[in-house]
Amino acid sequence: MGRLYQMMMERRDESQVTVLSRFFRTGKGQYGEGDKFLGIKVPVTRAVVKEYVKGEVHVEEIEECVTSEYHEMRMAGLQVLVWIYKKNKKDEERQRWCVEYYLSHLQWVNNWDLVDLSCYDILGDWLLAHDRGLLYELARNGKSIWEQRVGIVSTMAFARSGELDDLYNIADVFLEKEGRLHDLLQKAVGWLLREAGKRDEERLKAWLWPRRGKMPRTMLRYAIEKFSEEERRRFMKSCRGITDNG
Repeated sequence: MGRLYQMMMERRDESQVTVLSRFFRTGKGQYGEGDKFLGIKVPVTRAVVKEYVKGEVHVEEIEECVTSEYHEMRMAGLQVLVWIYKKNKKDEERQRWCVEYYLSHLQWVNNWDLVDLSCYDILGDWLLAHDRGLLYELARNGKSIWEQRVGIVSTMAFARSGELDDLYNIADVFLEKEGRLHDLLQKAVGWLLREAGKRDEERLKAWLWPRRGKMPRTMLRYAIEKFSEEERRRFMKSCRGITDNG
């Protein structure tokens, strides 16, 4: 057992296991079916990682956590990976290793919080200076809703840099999908569209209006959250889109 794993195990809290299991929908047929929890809250995990990286960081210890059956262990391993990536801003090869490691371990990035706390800090940041076709492929053909979510949430890095074209183009990829779009993907796309609107609200309005007829209402509600009350009513009233799946 590595140091990081041991530090996390020492913080397990049985009183929180049921609460977290319900919150992350681990029941039969739910999106987190079968996931296991130690009862460790996110601030505690962050504190453990902050303490861990003060000492020697070993790849084997990251691997032990990222591939763990326990949700919080995977989160800890991914946060250490984010730390390594950010620490090596001037070392492209080290950052490349982080990206390749991340992509080769996507099967363990298997819940919305694990995606959101890792993908844009690693993959999104890397793709600011590299070909972004991978995100389109993940959004369109990801093997799970989590891989598809990586495809859109990674564009947060672009939005923060004022680059919105790929964000909108990948949002279109989701609108082109046939059948019901999973609620967690609707919310992710709507969230990123809202982020785009913070940078250029008029562009977001212009993008949304002609697409309102095919947008799931949950996605639209998330996208227009920062609009004025009058604008929100106008968009929702005129929405001819898919019935709310949320």
